[in-house]
Amino acid sequence: MLIALLLYSMAAGTCDNIRNLNLTNATVTLAESVPPGGFTPQGGRGAEAFKKLPAFCRVAATLKPTSDSDIKIEVWMPEAGWNGKLESVGNGAWAGTISYPAMATALAAGYASASTDTGHMGNNANFIPDHPEKVNDFGYRAVHEMTVAAKSLINAYYGSGPKFAYWNGCSTGGRQALSEAQKYPADYDGILAGAPAIYASRLQGMQVWASQTVHKDEASYIPPAKYPMIHSAVLQQCDALDGVTDKVLEDPTKCKFDPKVLACKAGDAPSCLTSAQLEAASRLYAGPKDSKTGQQLFPGLQPGSELQWNMLAGPQPMSLATEVYKYLVLNNPNWDYKTLNPEADFLLAEKAIRTNMDATDPNLKKFVDRGGKLLMYHGWSDPGIPPMNTVEYYKKVVSTLGGASKTTNSVRLFMVPGMNHCQGGDCTDKFDGIAALSQWVEGGKAPERILASHQTAGKVDRTRPLCPYPQAASYKGSGNTDDAANFVCK
Repeated sequence: MLIALLLYSMAAGTCDNIRNLNLTNATVTLAESVPPGGFTPQGGRGAEAFKKLPAFCRVAATLKPTSDSDIKIEVWMPEAGWNGKLESVGNGAWAGTISYPAMATALAAGYASASTDTGHMGNNANFIPDHPEKVNDFGYRAVHEMTVAAKSLINAYYGSGPKFAYWNGCSTGGRQALSEAQKYPADYDGILAGAPAIYASRLQGMQVWASQTVHKDEASYIPPAKYPMIHSAVLQQCDALDGVTDKVLEDPTKCKFDPKVLACKAGDAPSCLTSAQLEAASRLYAGPKDSKTGQQLFPGLQPGSELQWNMLAGPQPMSLATEVYKYLVLNNPNWDYKTLNPEADFLLAEKAIRTNMDATDPNLKKFVDRGGKLLMYHGWSDPGIPPMNTVEYYKKVVSTLGGASKTTNSVRLFMVPGMNHCQGGDCTDKFDGIAALSQWVEGGKAPERILASHQTAGKVDRTRPLCPYPQAASYKGSGNTDDAANFVCK
């Protein structure tokens, strides 16, 4: 016990000394040793999840790459049992906070972990007006600056930098992931990018358009009480197409569902859709198109996503989407989302935010040439970011890098049947993407399948393999359909 206390004291002293570390454009504001289970997040929210954490050195710093930058970061480093690696974690929506829960997960697995608020406080758009450099920090710069600082802090604490560096993020964190691969290909050895919001200039337009579609007039609105009815009709027509009836569509692109089968025959009713509601539902699936040419401007939602349509097609539009247009595209805080003109406004958005918020460059050659591995994933039932946008980006990457045979050892995409936005749904949404990625980076073994599970009340009741796109899990024809062993990827 005495030896353990002495070791703990020595480590604590080392952590304290980091406060005086000289970093470029950065100031260390906190360096403290946190005893086992000793971290409590501000406000105490979710404190229970942190009680099992080991002792770690907690460092906070403020980064100022420009005079208007105010980027807060934290780096957590295990006092014992460090695996020699860094896992940086991403944000959601407008960010504005340190991602403590994700940092805790990484720390518990033996990683040093880093996170940033991306240069502002609060998950809202208040930082945008008159602060173009803060927009750049949010869009791409804060994550890179954090990465550079984190590696320096790790080197100062342990006496050597991380042997491997990984990025793990979904949604905004997925956009951050691909921005890193595109703009700063030397930052990370492995990148896990989930449901990436990479085409912000058109994605946010599609999100506004979806709300505009169901609020075209009072008759067009689809009450959330009707979502289960639409979803049930989709499953009735398409659930068995993959050979297993399990409330999940392995590949919803094969589901040619027409909402007209739900047409009301004699006035509105809970079990049917009126003609205006049918038109709105059909448009949500189809996505926005040019009214003159019919050209697809952005993908629509996939069959199977209906239970979560409230995200884009509920009573109010998604605030992040309207804020992008109000404060970054049109500079009009009083802008009415119902006036959106996709043909014109999508192009205005591209001109306004393409350089700092889009991450659509498919040329990952620099990242790949230095041995980087990119593992992307997206839920087929995502109701907020249409999954086909990720599929289309992946296809462009494959084409740019010279075809599938030259890409598959460096970039892979795993579509998750039935998964909502980043998690949730009647699906196997629990899987260890970082473990698969680290085996790929460190052992040279590309993931041929990733074991995923579904849990009810904390207990696993279904497993299923996730397969590299364009493959999908196929039932062998015998055995328990809740057991991954009875499925192959093909």
